[in-house]
Amino acid sequence: MYVISNFYFITGIAVIGGALFGFDIAAMSAVIGTDQYREYFFGGSISSTVQGGITSAMPGGAFLGSIASGFLSDAMGRKFSIQIGACIWLIGCTLSCASQNIAMLILGRLVNGLAVGICSAQVPVYVSEVARSDIRGRLVGCQQWAITWGIMIMFYISFGCSYIKSTASFRIPWGVQMLPATSLLIGCMFIPRSPRWLARKGRWQEAEDVLALLHGGGDKEHPYVRQEMSEIRIMVELEKQNADATIWEIFKGPILYRTHIAISTQVWSQLTGVNVMMYYVTYIFKMAGLTGSTVLVSSSIQYVINVVMTIPALYFLDKAGRRRTFLAGSLLMATWLFANAGLMATHGNPAPPGGIDGIPAASWIVHGPASKALIASSYLFVASFACTWGPASWVYPPELFSQRHRSKAVSFAVSCNWLFNFALGYFVPPAFQNIQWKVYIIFGVFCLAMSIHVFLAFPETAGKTLEEVESMFAEHVPAWKTRVGTTKDMPPSRSGSKSPELDRVIDEKEV
Repeated sequence: MYVISNFYFITGIAVIGGALFGFDIAAMSAVIGTDQYREYFFGGSISSTVQGGITSAMPGGAFLGSIASGFLSDAMGRKFSIQIGACIWLIGCTLSCASQNIAMLILGRLVNGLAVGICSAQVPVYVSEVARSDIRGRLVGCQQWAITWGIMIMFYISFGCSYIKSTASFRIPWGVQMLPATSLLIGCMFIPRSPRWLARKGRWQEAEDVLALLHGGGDKEHPYVRQEMSEIRIMVELEKQNADATIWEIFKGPILYRTHIAISTQVWSQLTGVNVMMYYVTYIFKMAGLTGSTVLVSSSIQYVINVVMTIPALYFLDKAGRRRTFLAGSLLMATWLFANAGLMATHGNPAPPGGIDGIPAASWIVHGPASKALIASSYLFVASFACTWGPASWVYPPELFSQRHRSKAVSFAVSCNWLFNFALGYFVPPAFQNIQWKVYIIFGVFCLAMSIHVFLAFPETAGKTLEEVESMFAEHVPAWKTRVGTTKDMPPSRSGSKSPELDRVIDEKEV
């Protein structure tokens, strides 16, 4: 069977798994404000608690899926795991599309979540293991770009369907979600397996063939292929000195520090407050005084911003590095969150009992110029997230671990992302109902806290091979002293990789 060798085509197929999450966000956020959805499932006024449960069912399932994905990926491979995720997604969409009541809708979203959890954890792992180090950030960052495309495309589909005066207004968008999963399932048949996974399974010939296909135009004697193969052989030899990694191993010894960074990256990405802007943007714009179809049109603008502003990150993420990207993003987002809180506190007032249009979570009203500033700040927040934490939070965790721990560690870190996604999806509607604009203060403080944490604890990984990142951690370099491509300044080692850790393994083998 024909196997694709172009990095960008391979990435383009794999990150459709990320687009599934984007499709889910928009398929829910675009319909929760429509009369057809509200009347069919709630018979009138939407309960904030029940809607929070419906929304959070997907990240709840994703939490379980991401936990399971590490074991699935190590056993069956990255590519097959992604395909399994696509199959599960098709089942979930079928259930959601055919929902007759809230319980069935929650079940469908829970199954969808299982698929999203598998794909969101293993797509970054797969892409990081096939990509060259100098463009790894750009390629893994495409995961977030795919998410933004999924959000935008599905939002406009849902917006168009909102004019249908029947349950088809939400059933069609939920059914259309099956198309990208089908494309992913078929497309994965034409991309190669991870060479590092093949090597760890002892399938050296296949691993060398994939490396030659990807990096040498089929030439196994290409210098880059030879060096990559040498580093992978040495690292696999190092891993063989121990038994297979268990999930508990990532919480022991020096690996615990890396695990804490990976988990923090995923958790902080949720605590930026991006869920407020994505899932419940229609509520926010209703509070800003928008009505009717204007709410959906204005909401769609932020999704276009999300797509467009992710593009610069794909370029500068490998040049500026991960640390600068994280720090710039968290400080900018804190600015817009505090601005929103100030605007709502000083220029707003409580909505009538029961909320705007019968939505209790839409509990505050802002009129006049302040409402336009509120909308502008929301757009600027999304732009700041899209070009910083959005792609960087997917790029960073897979770079922190060796082949031995990568799959299980990343799957656990991503599961924490979904756990917080679940909690926030459930928390935000009641929070808007009860503490109104103070919700923005909470997330603004989180953004300041993550800035401090990133500066003190997150080392730079840009410009380094995955094996060279291993060496950086072995040398215990303080995070604030690391920089992009520091290994280029080191003299070549005996292994040819500029990695003292790999030299140590060679010396042990010679002795």
